[in-house]
Amino acid sequence: MSLDRREFLRLGACAAAAGMVPLRSLLAAEAATRADVTLRIGRALVELAPDRIVPTTTYNGQCPGPLLRFHEGQRVVVDVFNDTDAPEQLHWHGQAVPVDVDGSAEEGTPFIPAHGMRRLTFTPGPPGFRFYHSHVIARDDLSKGQYAGLVGPLYIEPRNEPGRHDHEVFLTLKEFEPYFSRGGDMAMDFLRPAQRDHDLQQRGEQAMRASLAGGSSKGYEVGYQSFAINGRMLGHGEPIRVKAGERVLFHVLNGSATEIRSLALPGHTFRVVALDGNPVPRSADVPVLWIGTGERVSAVVEMTHPGVWVMGDLDDDDRAHGMGIVVEYAGQKGRPRWNAPPRHAGWDYRWFASPNGKPMTPDDIIELTFAKANAAEQGFNRWTINDMAFDMKAMRPMMKLQRGKRYRLRMRNASDDIHPMHLHRHRFEITSIAGKPTAGLLKDVAMLGGYQTMDVDFIADQPGLSLFHCHMQLHMDFGFMALFDCA
Repeated sequence: MSLDRREFLRLGACAAAAGMVPLRSLLAAEAATRADVTLRIGRALVELAPDRIVPTTTYNGQCPGPLLRFHEGQRVVVDVFNDTDAPEQLHWHGQAVPVDVDGSAEEGTPFIPAHGMRRLTFTPGPPGFRFYHSHVIARDDLSKGQYAGLVGPLYIEPRNEPGRHDHEVFLTLKEFEPYFSRGGDMAMDFLRPAQRDHDLQQRGEQAMRASLAGGSSKGYEVGYQSFAINGRMLGHGEPIRVKAGERVLFHVLNGSATEIRSLALPGHTFRVVALDGNPVPRSADVPVLWIGTGERVSAVVEMTHPGVWVMGDLDDDDRAHGMGIVVEYAGQKGRPRWNAPPRHAGWDYRWFASPNGKPMTPDDIIELTFAKANAAEQGFNRWTINDMAFDMKAMRPMMKLQRGKRYRLRMRNASDDIHPMHLHRHRFEITSIAGKPTAGLLKDVAMLGGYQTMDVDFIADQPGLSLFHCHMQLHMDFGFMALFDCA
């Protein structure tokens, strides 16, 4: 439930006028209910490095926003103040919360008004690594939405936490100073399995050839000039200080608007223990983390390789422009070193799934085909689901769901882009990737490869509207969304 202060006072004044309760008492009651958390949305300067200070919109004057720690099952009160000139939405990504709190205008969440506030009251959950971020449409305004600094980590403490680590480190990966460019190919050879669907590839390539033959350039994409981890460019923030023999739990959030990120630490491996805050059925050691927009990875690293190292992105250019952080062992000094991991290191969700699990039979299957109309909207790509771009004016639900039923989303990607697909207010189980069955792995964002298929199952247990979309801001803004309505 939520109630902004203006509405609270209006209702209180009505009650007072009716002689039901003194308005003074209502004001006292409001003041007595202290917020657990206060977030202020406002413009600020973020110092990525001494010679790189950028203006952006932030939570509490910092980027990333403050780490929030809630407790499973314990109600929280959050006051959100908007000190900007534009209405805002704050999305509680990965949580099963009511529509009026979730932070999506498409679902019907009230906006946080310009120069106003909202008080949000909810019970956080499920436990694990979640995050919060802006959820407004930016389109061609690169100062809005997820292009800004409106992102912050959130951890919901489980009732029972085994704690098999010495300490934990939260890392938020983010880009700054965005700009538009034309075209460009997205790296996606890291995804496993790699098989493409011939029919989807033929459809997508034919559409692109026809567009280019008709005189169109490739549609706009977004690039960035600066990169940072925890708001500091590589070499300009405090290092992560560790001791030999420690087990460090890293919680890594890709807070990008559009970028898929990689992360490696030379001489070390990551033991993945949770994805999107959900414990994995099977832990696995990997040399590189690959993280789609909006995804989170929690991984334990055993500190057994003393030195001063660069933990950073595999892309040399992005790392040179800031996408990295120094890891320094106690007693070690010197220039941080970077050694590239094996280039064949890929990423396969099945590594973390149940080894012998079989997906349950769904009650219904929803067929979804995603396609790109190159440069079709004033130079921007238009994205469609089943040949329909989302209508921001009508906001009609695509599908009516019955509460409690198990649905399978059968996703078919007729484009060469990777799409990190996100379903609000639910977790889903990946049940097939490129025709290969799998089971047991719960997520709220999953990367669907170019010209590939993926099935995900979820229980429709959240009443009302739930938004389903690609988590890349540029795709979402230009049609790549749908609403499910659960009665």
